[in-house]
Amino acid sequence: MLLETTIEKINELQSEAMEEARNHQKNKIKPYGSLGMLEEVAVKIAGITGEVSPDLGKKAVIACAGDHGVTRQGVSVAAQEVSRQMLIGMLNGGAAINVLTRHVGAEVICVDLGIVEPVDDDRLVVKRVAPGTDDISQGPAMTRDQARAAVEGGIEAAVEQIKKGTQLLATGDLGIGNTTPSSAILAAFTGFPVDLIIGKGTGIKQDAMQRKISIVEQALSINKPDTRDGLDVLAKVGGFEIGGIAGVILGAAAHRVPVVIDGFISCAGAMIARSLAPQSVDYMIASHLSEEPGHKIMLTWLGLKPMLHMNMRLGEGTGAALVFNLIDAALKIVREMASFDSAGVSDDGLR
Repeated sequence: MLLETTIEKINELQSEAMEEARNHQKNKIKPYGSLGMLEEVAVKIAGITGEVSPDLGKKAVIACAGDHGVTRQGVSVAAQEVSRQMLIGMLNGGAAINVLTRHVGAEVICVDLGIVEPVDDDRLVVKRVAPGTDDISQGPAMTRDQARAAVEGGIEAAVEQIKKGTQLLATGDLGIGNTTPSSAILAAFTGFPVDLIIGKGTGIKQDAMQRKISIVEQALSINKPDTRDGLDVLAKVGGFEIGGIAGVILGAAAHRVPVVIDGFISCAGAMIARSLAPQSVDYMIASHLSEEPGHKIMLTWLGLKPMLHMNMRLGEGTGAALVFNLIDAALKIVREMASFDSAGVSDDGLR
């Protein structure tokens, strides 16, 4: 089975490469640790790739798309058909993620895991499980076999890009209503009260917020996801694109490729990935802290620190794309910054 063989390939970070990367940082003409997370991410990438300063020139955001039956409960201000419209816009290069990936020299790879109405476009990677999930407030989102198919579709999408030479991946999402299942996943794994983690999503008003809280509580009560089993949580209260994101993370980790995690929806996928393969967290880089109130709880549960705080809540992979530039900067520090010896600078008390 693809899922099991992928998980088996996820190993610990390479400690020798990390130690060499730390020593490089200590030899630069600055107080050790003074560049903060730029130093931390360079060391982590050394552990992932086994190289002290790899050139991660080919980058891609894999944007996973899916629809949700729970939108029938009025949990979003946008209609479900907007998913398809936004997917077409993304394929045509007009979405925010397209602008930002062009800015940082990366690609956007759109993957259909299960929007309601298919899009016929050669630029779209098709890994469809079904035309949208079922309504989690009435029963499970999907079957266990469908949950596996969603995760394996994400694994396949990641591996296909890696085989084409992609050296740095990021997660993105597209799907109206997807903050609701993401909130359910968060509440299931952490036990946090639902009313403390529900956010505005696409911009809902207070009455809709209360309805959304009730819907998530109902979904958890009816479905009773087993938090010891990531596939069960995904099947009970998740989404096809969330499963796809989990698969992208697992596929990247199995091939020792760093993967930048976007916001709230992507972190729901990261929680599923961690549940399936705890070691996969070591391959994740958290991009930013979303405005969604539950995102900080997710990052804490994952043990990740965000690199940016920019009041963003769009999704699509937009926060992750911005961090590509920071990762490039971190690796250039290792490659290009002078050492104490080469610059003739005294290192007294600075290392």
